[in-house]
Amino acid sequence: MKKYWQALWLSVALVLVGCSTEINDYQDVEPKFDLFNYFTGTTHAWGMVQDYTDKQTRRFEVLIEGSVEGDVLTLVEDFIFDDGEESQRIWVITRTGEGEYRGEADDIIGQAQGKEVGNALHWRYSFLLSTESRDIEVLFDDWMYRQDDRHMFNLTKIKKFGIEVGKITLFFQKQ
Repeated sequence: MKKYWQALWLSVALVLVGCSTEINDYQDVEPKFDLFNYFTGTTHAWGMVQDYTDKQTRRFEVLIEGSVEGDVLTLVEDFIFDDGEESQRIWVITRTGEGEYRGEADDIIGQAQGKEVGNALHWRYSFLLSTESRDIEVLFDDWMYRQDDRHMFNLTKIKKFGIEVGKITLFFQKQ
C-alpha cells in the first residue's frame, strides 16, 4: 500500500510540473517585452493584494519613474495604498545577458532573478513582507505580460514554504 501512495504522489507531482508555465512558452509572442524600453520614463500602475482565499485585502496605486544608464535600469516606485499608507521602493536592475536581469531593492532579500522571452518577463525573489505583528520572508513568483506599447499586466504568486499564501495583480500604463 505504501508503494501505491508513493507512486500516486509521484504521478501528481509530475502532472503538476508538466502543467506549469515556462518562460520559453512565450518565445514567439509579440510585442517583445523589452524591460528597459518599457520602463524608461513615467509609468502608472494600479493593483490589489489578495489572500489565499482570493479575498482582496489591499488596493494601491504606483507612480514609477524609470531611467537607464548603460546596462542599469533604476525604477523609483511611489506607492499609495487604500488605507492612506505611502511608501517608496527603488529598484536597481542590471542586464546580465540577453533577456536576463538581476534586481535589487531594500525589501528584497538577496537578488531578484529575471528573464524575458517574447512578451513575458518572469521574476523570482525573496521579499521581506511587513505585517502588523512581524516581518515574514516570502517568495514572489512574478509574471509580467506586455500587451502593447503602453499596457502591461503583472501577476504575482506569494509563497511561503512552497504554498501560495496570496497574490498580487497589477495593471501598468505607460504615460
